[in-house]
Parts: sequence; structure tokens; C-alpha cells
Amino acid sequence: MVSFDGDGSRRQGNSITEPKKRSCGCEKDDFLPEESFKSWSNYRRALLETKTRLKDRFLARSSDQLELHDMRDRSQNELKKTLNWFDLIWFGIGAVMGAGVFVLSGEAAHELAGPAVLISYLISGFAALLSVLCYTEFAVELPVAGGSFAYLRVELGDFVAYIAAGNILFEYVVSGASVARSWTSYFATLCNHDPNDFRINVTSLTEGFNHLDPIAVGISLLICCMASFSMKGSSRFNSIATILYLTLMVFMIVAGVTKANTSNFQPFAPFGMRGVLKASSVLFFAYVGFDGVATLGEETKNPGRDIPIGLVGSMMIVITIYSLLSTVLCLMQPYNQIDQDAAFSIAFQATGMSWAKYIVALGALQGMTTVLLANIIGQARYFTHISRTHLAPPILAVIHKKRGTPINATIIMTLANCLVAFFTNLDILANLLSIATLFIFSLVALALLVRRYYSTGVTSVADRNKLIVLLFLIVSSAIGVSVLWAMNVNLWVGYAIIAGVWFLSTLGLQLLVKQARNPKLWGVPMVPWLPAASIGVNVFIMGSIDGASFLRFLGWTGLLLVYYFFVGLHASYDASKDVVKTEIHGVSSEAVDLKTITATS
Repeated sequence: MVSFDGDGSRRQGNSITEPKKRSCGCEKDDFLPEESFKSWSNYRRALLETKTRLKDRFLARSSDQLELHDMRDRSQNELKKTLNWFDLIWFGIGAVMGAGVFVLSGEAAHELAGPAVLISYLISGFAALLSVLCYTEFAVELPVAGGSFAYLRVELGDFVAYIAAGNILFEYVVSGASVARSWTSYFATLCNHDPNDFRINVTSLTEGFNHLDPIAVGISLLICCMASFSMKGSSRFNSIATILYLTLMVFMIVAGVTKANTSNFQPFAPFGMRGVLKASSVLFFAYVGFDGVATLGEETKNPGRDIPIGLVGSMMIVITIYSLLSTVLCLMQPYNQIDQDAAFSIAFQATGMSWAKYIVALGALQGMTTVLLANIIGQARYFTHISRTHLAPPILAVIHKKRGTPINATIIMTLANCLVAFFTNLDILANLLSIATLFIFSLVALALLVRRYYSTGVTSVADRNKLIVLLFLIVSSAIGVSVLWAMNVNLWVGYAIIAGVWFLSTLGLQLLVKQARNPKLWGVPMVPWLPAASIGVNVFIMGSIDGASFLRFLGWTGLLLVYYFFVGLHASYDASKDVVKTEIHGVSSEAVDLKTITATS
């Protein structure tokens, strides 16, 4: 009798043969090959064992070895290693610098910070850089397609990684759809048309879903084809487009300087320090997108050298460009005259350079194209690695043998983007964006502290207990400051006390707990201070997000839990019990239980 194990291996009697080759077919075993789904009786038995299986998987940690080798083998073909530091720098810039700087700068300067928006961009840029550093250490040590999903699986366990990944994929789809519809809007501006002139109005559909956008679908499908066909080709296109985009940005800066008036910088911070910090919270989202670059580690030739240069280098360039653009904007116009919706276009028009609006639109169009490319590439690689663990159908883990790209995952995620972008208006999409990105940034920083200070068999019980208490205090103090800020409490003594708890907890971690491992190739400096600061900053920014976003986050997480308890838990449980080293031509077979595997240096 022939059956298939959770990893796709064929079992005949007691012998195990080579993994089953998956393709784009629609056989049941491509989607649910695990033992729990072989029959209805098996599925009923699995549901009855939910409590036991949840106990087994909830804190089950993966390992570096498993993520770097065993998980990759489930894709049967490898992603092609074609990228170097030069490619990663341009991917980093292209993934981050979209139209956000054009949209957010006007609101931040006019309503929150005034000319001090420069300081706000520097603060939010530093906060983003802290997260970049945490991601970089993980990406060097674990250069796999799963990005933060793989990092969290190794350090915080399977369940936390699943919840985080499910939320980030939702955010990827919503942001991808938003960028695609914005692409139509800016294209219409270039053509001197209203955006809805290029959309199909269907009056029979519900308001907000009745302006169908075929251009958004078309650009998404074109980028999908590019991402599926060749990673190196996608990289070349991204590099050229991003270089042109930066050239336009530099042109805007130089043109703006010629119309600068230093008197517009007075008063510098009309809304005080609170306004500067509020603006920082808003502007942080202009730096989001670099996490997708971390998923390219598996396709990088020399991760130890290329990833730090690519991730850190690109973020430094983005911070510099954003700071210069915001400075020029505030030098061109008094802050209270800056338009909140089209800040740069109106500023250039007010100084007699009306033609510049086309430069702004063209720049935004190029920026959104590279952001959409990075979005589709990143979410496809996330989904590929999630599917390798069987938390999603394993057919989506397939890597094309010739192209070396995850075609199935790329197509599925693009179709999801297209479906949302085709029907849903921009204002609705904007309201769907949640706290998922900040949530995962915080978890990655926390996971880095766990990685540095805890390793089974190395860390003593006393150190483990101290680590748990100190991490709890670091996170709790960050939440405390965030809550005070969200409630508009101006009692600075309260902030000082809670910040003191954070400081003493971090100091205690440095002095009282022995590090369990040091990074092999590249590491975050000033540990535990920088990761702890990253947790504090990300949680603080969450306090500036509206309550509806938290409800959306909880609602989507609830849907993820339904899928997990009825499908994902049982599929990943079966797969974890079937991790084997196949016995072929005298090679020994060894069963491995994920729960007994811990990350080792």
C-alpha cells in the first residue's frame, strides 16, 4: 500500500521513497496530504485530539538547521541565488519609497509638527532603523524565504509565528491593493484626468465597491509575470526604476531649494514636542516595506556580507531623502499653507512651477511600481515558507525548476491583490490597514533578545526565569508608556517612572543574565539596549493608532484562529511528526520531533 507522509514522501510498507513531485495540478494530496485529512474518520479523530495537539504545537520551536535545510527541501527545487548587495540596496529603497512621502508629509507638517517635521522624519527613521538592525541579524543567520515567520518559529514558537505571518500577509494584500489603485490615480493625473475616469462605475454594486479598476488589475498582473519569470530580471527592472525615481527626487530637492525662504522655518515647532512625536508616529509608516527584503535571503549570494549592506544601506539612503524632501517642502511654503493632500504639487505651483506636478506624479508612479513589485515578491516568499511548514497548502511551496521562483505562491497572492484592488475604493483600503506591521516588528525584536539570551541546554534555569521576568517588564513598561500617550496624559512624572522601569529592566538583562550565544557573522550592536528600544518604540507608535485598527486586528486574528484549529494545527502537527531523513542507498533514517529541536549556535 502506498501513502504520502506530511512532507510529501511516499511510504510503501515500512520503507520511505523520494518526496512526491508537486506541480500545478489539483490533486487532493497537493493541498491536504497529511494523515489527518486522508478520510473523514481521520479528521474526526484529529479534531478530538485538538487539545493534545495544541499543547504539542503551541510552544514548539523550530531550529536553524530545520529552517535552512529541511524546510527548503520541501520545495524540491531551490530559489536561484542571483542577488548581491547592490540588488538588495535598490530593492530596499524600492520597497520603502512609494507615494507615502508625498501623502504623509503634508499632513504631518500642516497639522502636527510644522517645519519640525524634519525632526519627526529623523525620529521615525531611527525607529525604523532599529527594526532593520534586528531583521538584519536574523536574515544573516537564517537566510530563508520565510523572513520574520521563520525567525519567530525558531525563537517564539510555531503558534506565535503563524498568528504573526497571517496578519502580515493580510496587510501585504491590503497594501498591495492600495498601491495598485493609487497607481491608477497618479496615472490619471499624468493624463490630466480624474482617477474615476479610468474606472468602471457599476451603480448596482455597493458604494465603495462600485468603481471597478481594471488598470490596477493590469499593472498587478504585469508585475506578477515579471516576478514569476525571473528574479534577476525583476532585480534589474527594480534597480533601473528606483535609480530613475531617486533622480526625480534629487531634481525636486534642487528645484525646491531655488525657491527656498528661510523665514518659513519660523516658528520651527509650533505644536511643541508632543506634535513632533505625534508626527513621528504617522511618518513611521513611510518607512515600512523593508521587511519584505529580508525574505530574499535565500536568493542572496553572500548573506553575511550582502544583507547588512543592502538593508542598512538602503534605510540610511531613504532616511536622508525623506529628511531633505521634508526640509525643502517647509522652506518653500509656510507650514500652515502646505496642502495636506498634494503638498509638493501645490507647493511647486505656489512658487510658479506648476509643471512640477507632473514630475511629482511621475515620481510617485515609479515609486509605486517598485513598491508593488517588492510587495508581490515579498508576500510570495512569505507564503512559500509558510506552505513548507504545512500551515498552508504545500502546493504553494513549489519552486519552479527552471525559473527558480515560487510561481504558485506568486500567482495566488497576486490574484488576491487583484480581487481586492478591482472592487475596493482607496478610502476603505486605508481603513483596513492595521497594526500588524508594528506587532511583528516588536515580536522580531523580542525574538532577538530570546535568541541572544536563551538556548536549551546552555541557559540555566535561574537565568531563564530572570530572562522571562525582565522581558515581561520591558514589554509591560513599553505598553504603559503607550497607554499614557494614547490617553493624552501629560503627567511627565508617570512617563519618567515607567521609562525608568524599562531602563532598569534592560540594564538588569545586560548585567544579570548571561548571553547564550553570539552571532556568527553579523550582529546587532549594543544588545540588549537596541532591541529593547525597538520594542519600546514600536509599542509606543501602536498607542497612536485608532481603536478601530485594533478591532480589525483582533477580528482578522480570530479568523486565523478558526483556520488554525480546524486545518492548520492538524496539518502542521502531522508534518512535524513526519520530518525524516530518508533512507536511500544506505543513508540512515532519523525521525525528528520539532518540539525536541531547539535553536543552536
